[in-house]
Amino acid sequence: MKAVLYDRFGGPEVLYVGQLPRPEPAPGEVLVRVRAFSVNGGELLARSGRTRLITGSKFPQRTGIDFAGEIAALGTGTSEYAVGDRVWGTAGRSPKGTAAEYVAVPADRIGRVPGGLDLVEAAALPGVGTTAVTALRDKAALRPGERLLVRGAAGGVGSVAVQLGRARGAEVTGLARAANLDFVRELGALEAVDHRTVRPADLGRFDVVLDTVGTELPTYRALLRPGGRMVTITVDPARVATALGYLAASAVLHGRGRVRVFSGNPKRALLDDVARHVTDGALRPVVDTVFPLEETSAAHRALEAGGVRGKFVVRVGPPTAEDDKHCA
Repeated sequence: MKAVLYDRFGGPEVLYVGQLPRPEPAPGEVLVRVRAFSVNGGELLARSGRTRLITGSKFPQRTGIDFAGEIAALGTGTSEYAVGDRVWGTAGRSPKGTAAEYVAVPADRIGRVPGGLDLVEAAALPGVGTTAVTALRDKAALRPGERLLVRGAAGGVGSVAVQLGRARGAEVTGLARAANLDFVRELGALEAVDHRTVRPADLGRFDVVLDTVGTELPTYRALLRPGGRMVTITVDPARVATALGYLAASAVLHGRGRVRVFSGNPKRALLDDVARHVTDGALRPVVDTVFPLEETSAAHRALEAGGVRGKFVVRVGPPTAEDDKHCA
């Protein structure tokens, strides 16, 4: 099968499409014919070698975190699914990259794709959707009427968080580039602010801050009202030690007001929660650009350049009848 690989750490140019044996599903696993996957920030860090202490330095390495596709084969103990079912999910913390024609994953790491979504659209949501739900509902316990600040509001997690924040009854302020402010308002933000021209101190106070950028953590924590909560999903890769030190100190010194950070590893129940938000009309996937598998390196390069609206998605194989609307 085709898979996106790299034989050394570096820029997007190290990615290439190679051949690997088609996997067989182990007991408790399903084999998914991948139709599309999205590009995520964590993959850029891994490819560049910044997380080599976690990923190791054995090559070739694979890329890809989430996917949408159809079940191609079942391992034993997976009778709740059938061949042909439309599913989405993530590889979790497994080294199995989803940027491939097939991926074998545990059955508890997938969910059914909501009706009304094609598989290219669906691929934009598993990773960022479960992250945003976890951040706002489980870590921040966002309540109706509270003020929510979303940093990186036009990006993958940010664009979902703006929608879910509004659905939870919050007053959402989104920080983004000037070119994306109207887009952020269309997602449901009450206010959209150019982060390059407005100082954080001029934004006011918030009950919840969701940070998708990973820089200036003390500055944005200072915007919290009494009892406020801040959640970050990343740290500045150029200052990892400093950021981790601050997070550790925050947990000790600030107690309940600490900055919360987590690493996503979603299971079926969380994917089903995202699906319900889609079905209820509270959430829609936002696909910026669709790339073919052979141009995965271009998708990485585009994400590194910034300015994405929602997600960059990579299609695996030729367009199907249901998703040819993305071919323009």
